Amino acid sequence: MATAEHPPPPGRLRAWMLQGLSDMGRGHGSQESDTGSEARPDLQGQRWYRVMCLTGVDYFSTLGYQPGIAALAAGLLSPVATVVLVVVTLAGALPVYRRVAEESPHGEGSIAMLERLLSFWKGKLFVLTLLGFAATDFLITITLSAADASTHLVENPHLTAALHDRQMVITLVLVALLGAVFLKGFLEAVGVAVALVAVYLALNAVVVAVGLWHVLTEGHVVTDWAGALTAEHGNVFAMIGVSLLVFPKLALGLSGFETGVAVMPHVQGDPDDTAENPRGRIRDTKKLLTTAALIMSVFLIATSFITTVLIPEKEFEPGGKANGRALAYLSHEYLGNAFGTVYDASTIAILWFAGASAMAGLLNLMPRYLPRYGMAPHWARAVRPMVIVFTLIAFLVTWIFDADVDAQGGAYATGVLVLMSSAAIAVTIAARRAGQRGWTAGFAVVSAVLLYVTVVNVIERPDGVKIGACFIAGIILVSLLSRLARAFELRVTGVTLDDMAERFIRDMASRKIRFIANEPDQRDKAEYRDKIEQIRQDNDIPGEDFVFVEVTVVDPSEFEAGLTVRGEVLHGRYRVLTLESSSISNALAALLLHTRDTTGCIPHIYFEWTEGNPFANFLRFFLFGQGEVAPVTREVLREAEPDRTRRPRVHTG
Repeated sequence: MATAEHPPPPGRLRAWMLQGLSDMGRGHGSQESDTGSEARPDLQGQRWYRVMCLTGVDYFSTLGYQPGIAALAAGLLSPVATVVLVVVTLAGALPVYRRVAEESPHGEGSIAMLERLLSFWKGKLFVLTLLGFAATDFLITITLSAADASTHLVENPHLTAALHDRQMVITLVLVALLGAVFLKGFLEAVGVAVALVAVYLALNAVVVAVGLWHVLTEGHVVTDWAGALTAEHGNVFAMIGVSLLVFPKLALGLSGFETGVAVMPHVQGDPDDTAENPRGRIRDTKKLLTTAALIMSVFLIATSFITTVLIPEKEFEPGGKANGRALAYLSHEYLGNAFGTVYDASTIAILWFAGASAMAGLLNLMPRYLPRYGMAPHWARAVRPMVIVFTLIAFLVTWIFDADVDAQGGAYATGVLVLMSSAAIAVTIAARRAGQRGWTAGFAVVSAVLLYVTVVNVIERPDGVKIGACFIAGIILVSLLSRLARAFELRVTGVTLDDMAERFIRDMASRKIRFIANEPDQRDKAEYRDKIEQIRQDNDIPGEDFVFVEVTVVDPSEFEAGLTVRGEVLHGRYRVLTLESSSISNALAALLLHTRDTTGCIPHIYFEWTEGNPFANFLRFFLFGQGEVAPVTREVLREAEPDRTRRPRVHTG
């Protein structure tokens, strides 16, 4: 396989770009082929703790800025507000996402759970809306983390002078490097994540230990903080009340759960796992989520406490030395600039790579839905083209926001909270359907809390919704244009005939294969008799050796699916093939091509012209799978089979 350092020659570029095409959309953790590990070594499942490091680069990296955000939002109340955040994490978000892992073990998350509740176009539009918020969450994770990494780099005492006003360039370079890692291969991304998380957590443990030692040896800092806190807020109940009010501003501390489920297809599981019942993967993903939440909870409480009592309040303000880098400030202050620089380097690295779990989430979600809806090109199932697309979008977002961390915070929080709220609602519905009253009540409370936080966040930072709306509008517009461009594409993934249907076609193969497209009405004897007579007169053909084909449209919003053909004999003499599909024309074209390929004969099909406005009929075809059937069937056949001599014949009268 070609590497990023040695690109393939021009003649092999397409093959290199599309390598593993089927794995992303169908085999990459999907129900059809599970992990796809037989097809691609770089998609082998990983042990859960290694995958935890991949999602951890997003989750744990928030320690780089979360203590500072908490101090700005809550002031002296920061440790208490952080405890509230931890309670919501362990008692709310963790149980929700453990349930999500059970319900969608292939990484689709709450989006798939909610998709099953809605059908037709309203379901597709709802999913596209959630995908818009997911894109907001994941893409802003990439750009915000890279921007914060460049901030730590620029503000390092040894580099400030040399890198002044270079934050935009540095951020773009970091985003490009992240994309290059994913172009190289997924194993490289996991390996880098494990190393970064191990080093970063170890350094943070050192900073926390030293910080707690100084708190213990300088006992007055605790009494000073406690006295000031009591004077400012009074009793404990008032403190908890204020903490609940400022809680939405701390919600970024919940950011790791959605990516934890999104990277679930990469968890190895047990040897006897199946696509339908991956028990080992579910069990180990729960371990992943629980371990990450516990580690993060300990660090959140400890870091919020030491930064609040040891750092002067003014240093958290914009322009202060601890703004956006509270733990880095402590590392320089108490462990010296040498250790502080090592800590800065580790923080910069993990913030840069925090986008890795977001990129993995995007590569799992988008190819799973959009191509299946016909709302993305076929190449969108492949990893490398999608990495390039997401990297270019990240460049654009970085440029629009001028690599400003604060400017992107609202959009990031909005994306995280909307997805978490949808997950809580989805598991509440799932528990209710399973008759689990206790879990239903518990998840309903979590849903209410997350919805409250989401609404407050939207009110306080409406820019987040505006940015999310831009992503949603872009996804829907591009998706509909893509579906329009692929309107005449043959999109039946396979044709299966029952014994009776096979016998009908086998009997006709010795003569001329003639089908009549019939829109079923009463299905009485007169209907079929009159139809044959009309076809004979309109096309001047003798005999009655025809087979009727009747297609029932089930869900016209579906783009591709398999086709099952059933044969039956009605009224003792009329042979009828019945099909169910999202599009009449596509189903007929697929049947004709399958008949040709299995018999070696060119089949003929006969239609009546459809009355009505051609444009209105096209809209009926595009939206409802019906409309002007005859010309559309011919167009689908023309695109699927360029050779006119091998193309099934379409007749109208």
